[in-house]
Amino acid sequence: MREQLEAAATQLGLELSATQVDQLLAYLTLLQKWNKVYNLTAVRDPAQMLSHHLVDSLSVIAPLQRHGAPARLMDVGAGGGLPGVVIAICCPGTDVSCVDAVAKKATFIQQVAAELKLPNLHGVHSRVEALKVEPFGVITSRAFASLVDFTNLTRQHLAEGAVWMAMKGQHPADEVAALPGDVDVFHVEQLAVPGLDAQRCLVWMRRR
Repeated sequence: MREQLEAAATQLGLELSATQVDQLLAYLTLLQKWNKVYNLTAVRDPAQMLSHHLVDSLSVIAPLQRHGAPARLMDVGAGGGLPGVVIAICCPGTDVSCVDAVAKKATFIQQVAAELKLPNLHGVHSRVEALKVEPFGVITSRAFASLVDFTNLTRQHLAEGAVWMAMKGQHPADEVAALPGDVDVFHVEQLAVPGLDAQRCLVWMRRR
């Protein structure tokens, strides 16, 4: 598992420390353990969890670093913490809030933060539109909602000059077309995820 993870990270152009690899593998173990009780993900097989969840989430790290890792990032509809936990591990200088409307999922994130000693990771139980927090430099989501709903529900949390980074499968042309006029899609980035034979892309958006 370690070798596969290290090989995937290398393919993605990431330089992870031994500690970061340890933390990612420890997170995967926690995800498997809690999943039996909490149903955090439909994927049960550890090897599939590695490729479909961990490596899939790792694929956004290099694009995020190229953009300039923000001081504060929000992961909306974070579920079991993908990609938020992975971002918190790989970008220790970024404060990551994983927001989910399901209490047990936010509790799981808090447990991960405590066990992996990640002071920059927070599980927040709330509907995102009801949240009262400081604004964020990047707001991300993975399979949370349509681009219209994602941007509408979170726009009040976007800092000045901040961006949305939505993880999607194939290019969501219909969703892009449905966006309101004040949302600018300034980049759609194709992602190649090692070990995953599926289309993946990042949709970068900002306010006009």
